[in-house]
Parts: sequence; structure tokens; C-alpha cells
Amino acid sequence: MLLQTFRPWLTLLRCRGLPVATTRLYHGDRVAAVGTQPDTQSAEFAENYERMQVLVDELKGRSEKIKLGGGERARKLHISRGKLLPRERIDRLLDPGSPFLEFSQFAAYELYGKEEVPAGGIITGIGRVSGVECVIVANDATVKGGTYYPVTVKKHLRAQEIAQQNHLPCIYLVDSGGANLPRQAEVFPDRDHFGRIFFNQARLSSDGIGQIAVVMGSCTAGGAYVPAMADESIIVRKQGTIFLGGPPLVKAATGETVSAEDLGGADLHCRYQAV
Repeated sequence: MLLQTFRPWLTLLRCRGLPVATTRLYHGDRVAAVGTQPDTQSAEFAENYERMQVLVDELKGRSEKIKLGGGERARKLHISRGKLLPRERIDRLLDPGSPFLEFSQFAAYELYGKEEVPAGGIITGIGRVSGVECVIVANDATVKGGTYYPVTVKKHLRAQEIAQQNHLPCIYLVDSGGANLPRQAEVFPDRDHFGRIFFNQARLSSDGIGQIAVVMGSCTAGGAYVPAMADESIIVRKQGTIFLGGPPLVKAATGETVSAEDLGGADLHCRYQAV
């Protein structure tokens, strides 16, 4: 793959009497490589190698912990409901034996103090589905119910940006409670926050970049907009639900008791074309 580097090359131009900077593109094949010939038998090399291995092992250990997702209790509860863990969902979605290029695995790492949010509560990356390279965005419901922290939003937006730049269809594996309410003041305002996700969906769709949503759990509040704005939506019967407010909110507002399935399950949405 051809390496490309941008070397700022400033040329002063006069445009209405004002200086303007321009940039010249330099290709990597025109830049001489700096070769090294380390002495692999030296004591210094052995010491540096050992130190490096300690750091690599530490990195791998942290990565494996992040891949577990939420705590053991949350994972057991998730599985007890008959659900696959998010990384298992991705593995089954991808073509057998094909790789998954994950984005931003260390998002939110030690960002919120004692509050752990592995991978930012969302898994994103590029994988091959039916021979087509796709951007995959999968909520991790074992991490705070799949709710969106500020960094979760940032990671979701970055995945959409990569999809737009490379014209890759998006597959959303949705299992989210929407915005993380304790941090909603940080999630909603500003140009590149929660609402931008749905703006991007509309723009990607209008550019002919497919938007496919698979509802695999609760899609509440902001989480409900992703399948609603997708080109194609699939909902898992007896598992997926889509509504702005769940049964507890209905009970509090109207006094009526209703099940999640009756309020926003697959039968309701498919039978009455609600979403």
C-alpha cells in the first residue's frame, strides 16, 4: 500500500492582499527509508526486548479484559435472557474465517474514574458480510445497558465517518437504552454529539450507503431512532423491542400496565408497520 505523507509547504499568495497557505502532497516512495541494523546479540538489545515484552503482555492483558465487556454479573444476566454477547453476535455475522478490524478498543479506558466502561460500551469495526466489507456498530448491553456515554457517541460517529469516507454499508446491532442519563448534559449538546448519529444515518442513506439495523434487545429513547432511520430493520422476535418510553414510564404516566412485547415488540411493529 502506497504510503502518503503530507509535508506542509507554505507558499505565500496574495488574495485580496491577504497571505494564504497551501500544502503540497509528498508520496512515501519519494522519501528515503532510514535503515537500522540492531545488534540482536547485545545485552542492551536483550534488556530492551525484555522491557518491550512486558509492555506488550500488559497491553494484551488489558485488551482481553476489555473484550469481556461488562462485569460477570451483567454478562450472566445477559446470557440468561437468551442473548448472545455482542462479540459473539459479530462473530456469527461475519463470513466464516474472515477478519474483523476493530476500531478504538481502548475508548473510555480509565476515562471515568472508578466507573468502568469497556470499549466505551460499543464495538465498532470493519468486517466482511456475504463478501462485502461493512462497518459494524454493536451496542454492548452488558455495559450500563448499552447506554451512550459521551465517548460512546464519539466512537459511533467515528465509525460512521469511516463508512462515509470509504463508502461502506453500515450494520447496526442495536441493544441500547439510549443516552446515559447521569451524563445526558454531556451527551446531547453540541454539533458532534448524540443527535449527529441520526443526521449521519440520513446523509449516508441519501448517498446510497446502506443502513441496516438489527434490533437484538431493548431499543429505548435514542436507541429507537437507529432502526427507525435505517433503510432496512430486522427485529428479533421475543427479544427486540422499540419504544421511546418503556413499560415503567407508561405506568408512571398513565397508570396502565403493559408488557415490553405488547408495547414495542416485533409482532407490533411488523403487523402495524410502526417502524
